This record gives sequence, C-alpha cells and structure tokens, in this order.
Amino acid sequence: MRVLSVPASHDYVQHLRDPAVGGVTWVRGPDVEGWAPSPALTAAWVDANADDVDVVHLHFGFDDRTPDELADWVARLHAHGTALVYTVHDLRNPHHRDPGAHDAQLDVLVAAADALVTLTPGAAAEIRRRWCRDALVVPHPHVVPDSLLETPRPERDAYVVGVHLKSLRANVCGLAVLAPLVDVVRELPDAQLVVDIHHELLRADFVRHDTDLIGFVRAAAQRGDLTLNVHERFDDAQLWEYVLGLDLSVLPYAYGTHSGWLEACHDLGTAVLAPRVGHWHEQQPALGFDLSLDADGQVVVDEGSLRAAVRRAHATRPSWRADPTERRRQRARIAVAHRDLYRSVVFS
Repeated sequence: MRVLSVPASHDYVQHLRDPAVGGVTWVRGPDVEGWAPSPALTAAWVDANADDVDVVHLHFGFDDRTPDELADWVARLHAHGTALVYTVHDLRNPHHRDPGAHDAQLDVLVAAADALVTLTPGAAAEIRRRWCRDALVVPHPHVVPDSLLETPRPERDAYVVGVHLKSLRANVCGLAVLAPLVDVVRELPDAQLVVDIHHELLRADFVRHDTDLIGFVRAAAQRGDLTLNVHERFDDAQLWEYVLGLDLSVLPYAYGTHSGWLEACHDLGTAVLAPRVGHWHEQQPALGFDLSLDADGQVVVDEGSLRAAVRRAHATRPSWRADPTERRRQRARIAVAHRDLYRSVVFS
C-alpha cells in the first residue's frame, strides 16, 4: 500500500512507523518549508498525483483551507479511488481563539474520511457525540528520538518549575497562570521558577504582544521571583535540553485537546502540571489544576488547585518517566495498528 502522510516530516508522523513492520510504502510528498501548507492539500495536486497514492493520511496543516476547498479536495481523492484517513489531533485548535473556523473544517473532514484515528478514549467519545462516527484510538508515540530516551537526568539542588510561553499562541493564558505560580514557588524551599518567551513577544508591533504580561514577568524577574529567558525558537536539541532542565513543566493553556509537549516531558522524566481541560490527562500521568471562563470570556484559574498541585509536586517529586523498552514496543504496536487500518480502507 502506498501511503502519503500530510505532513510527512513531523516527528509524530515519523514515529508512527517502525522498520520492522512491513506492508506500507511511504510516498514522499511535495517539499515544503517550515509550516507552509502542503500542495498535496489541493485538488490540482490530487489530480496530478493520485495514481501514485492509495491512501492519504491527514494529520494537520490545513488551517488555511476553507471548508469548501477541503470538500473539493476530498471529493477529488475519492474520484480517483484514493482513501482518506484523518487523525483528529485537535478538536479545538490551540492557535484559534474562535473555534468556529476549525469546527467547520472538522465538519467536512470527519464526515468525509474513510477512517478516523484519535489519541485518547475521551476524544473518541467526543467525536462519536458530535459526528456519530467511530475513531480508532491509537496512543501518541514517543516524541524524543529513540536514541535519547535513556538520557540521564541532570543532578541539581534546586527544584525547577518552568513555564514556556513561546510566542503566546491563542490558547495561552499566561498571566492567569503566572501570578499564582510566582506566589507558590516563592514559598517553597529551594524552588526556582523559570519563564521562557520568544524574542518577538517583546516587540510592541508583534500581533500577540501583551504589555501587561511582559511588565509582570520583567518586574518579577527584577525582584528575583523568576528567571526570564528570552530567545528564538528552540531547535530539537535545545528543546530536549530545556525539558531535562525542569523538574515540573506547567502548561499555561486555557483549552486544547492533545499535547506533544506532555509526551516529550514523559519521555525525559519531567513532571507536568496541566489544566483539567481537553484530554491531556488521558495521555500520560500529570498533575492538574482547574480553570473556567468568567462572564466576559476571560480565563479564571482556580488558584487553590494550582498551588496545591505545585506543593504536591515539590513534596513528592513524582517520577513518571517513560520506560524506553515499552516506548519501543508501543511504537511497533502503533505501526501495526496503522498498517491494518490502511489495509481496511484500501481493500474494503
């Protein structure tokens, strides 16, 4: 079976494959730079290349496509006898404040796909409720490269709590999480809070520049309540080093569905504190805190649950690191599950 993954080069997609599991020929898709949309998501590309592909497996990267464009794309796939498998990673797009556009895209893709995959039972239940369709649940594979799964954790005296705000994507509720976090970490012996942001977030003309947030973290850093690191986006090696440098990674997200970041932390043995929304807590063990929206749609963090979770992490030092051998076995099972699914849609 000839399978094209969209996108093809993402770590998640690469780790669905196992050299020991045969039966699938992976088609090299069109080359794209960075996060540019794949030309394979156009009807014109399908018409020109469908004879070389039995299955298109869509994961993400379709943000710029309208529902009509996606419907036309799927229709061209089916007209050529090419099956569509869609993995529902995001039931709520973390890059959008308004869920409407993503919901409309999902209405097309979930209804039209020949088979659906998702990562957790909770997401599968939501898909069944919203669209009356069943999705095969296949867990997220390891994120960190196989060769690094046994990397020793560094020894240190301090207990390091980290929040990476990146470039403040739409679902990040930075100040709502940071304000109580600064207070609780300050109270704990030998605890340090580290906050990372990208350079562009400091520019006043940046689309997601937040004056209140920047003022808060700068003032807290000047008081010695946190260490502020400003840098460009990490490459993979820098990201693994960053994760290993934390004892607790706090996810400052107001909404979402699944998290590759959580999986990377699990691979390297860094505990995670995540809000009890989406389906993150079905992926791997994590500490949780609660949040809600007020009448104006602003995020309100339950500071008591956040403080209690940080204190628990500091006191118990949970060790939830992935077993490298089991991660490798899991990868083989994941590869078999996908191969069998491809067979079912090609030969049904």
